[in-house]
Parts: sequence; C-alpha cells; structure tokens
Amino acid sequence: MSLELLLGWIGQYGYLALFFALWLGIIGLPIPDESVVMAGGFVASTGLLHSVPAFLLTYLGVVSGLSLGYLIGRRAGAPILDKIGSKPKWAKHLASSQRLLRRYGPAALCVSYLLPVVRHIVPYLVGAGKMSFARYALYSYTSGLIWTSLYFALGYLFGGYAEAIASAVTTYGMYALYALLGAGAILFVVSRREFLWKKRRY
Repeated sequence: MSLELLLGWIGQYGYLALFFALWLGIIGLPIPDESVVMAGGFVASTGLLHSVPAFLLTYLGVVSGLSLGYLIGRRAGAPILDKIGSKPKWAKHLASSQRLLRRYGPAALCVSYLLPVVRHIVPYLVGAGKMSFARYALYSYTSGLIWTSLYFALGYLFGGYAEAIASAVTTYGMYALYALLGAGAILFVVSRREFLWKKRRY
C-alpha cells in the first residue's frame, strides 16, 4: 500500500486513521507498521495533525494491536499457532519467534519490535503460554513507547521518504535504522548551530 493512500486516509479520518491502521495490523492489514508510524510523524511535521495527539494515538494503536494478538493467543492457544504454522509464508516467522522466546524469554517482547512480522507473532506465543497480562504489558508497552518514538521522529524529520526507510529497515535491519538516526542527529545539531549563529548576528 502506497504512502500516498495512507496519507489520504489520514487526511480524511485524522487521528483515528493512525490508530486503526496500527491496531488492525495484527490481522494482516497490508501496511508496514514502520510506514504508518512515520506517516504520523510526517503529518505532524506539516501541521495537518498536532504532534502530541498524533503521537499518542499512534502509540495507542501500536500497543493495542499487539495486545489484541496477546489476547487472541491467550484465548485461542495452540489452534491459532497451528493455523499460523500451516502457512509457508508465516511458518518461518513463527520459527524465528519461537527461537527468540527460547533465547531471551520475556525479553523477546522487546527484541521482537525490531523484526517485522515477528513482532506480531511473539504476542500470540506469550499469550498462548499464559504469561500474565501485567508482565506482558511491562515488557511490550515500554518497548513500544521507545519504538514508536524512534519511528515517529524519523517520520517527522524524513517523512517524505517513509516507504524507502521502511524498506531499508526491513532489508538491512537495525543497521539502517541506526544510520538514519545518526543522520537525523547530525542534521539537528547542524541546524541548531545555524539557528544560534544567526540569532547572535542579530
């Protein structure tokens, strides 16, 4: 799905478009989460939406979508995992999610945010494993806040390149994200110094 169409939704439905695009992502809505969050930052930078409510609705959409996965996994248990594993496209992601849980335990909820698709499967697994919701929320909501903040900031700074950024992060992982964050930090420092220099001149 193109960024233009997503931005059209936001233009028509405002803050709710951000929330529902992320909330429904857990059931396979064909919009990368990274693109949606960056689109929220982008429209906030243009003034179409106010930054604070746009960020809050974006964050709520992220954690609500993943919490829905947890609740489905807790209620449906093994049958939903069998259904996921029966699809070749999803089977490899399920295997990756299971390895992540075996290696990191509950902390896999934090690590999974860095991995597209896997971030949606891990909540199913911990829900099916009967992890308490309080423990799930502690790991997932905290990680979600950090993850949302990073991508929202990227969208605010580089929103016009949201699709390219999402594709790069999906292909090259966190190396691409670190490079983008480093570039954003450098641009911020340079622009801040120029602003202060101009201010001293006058």
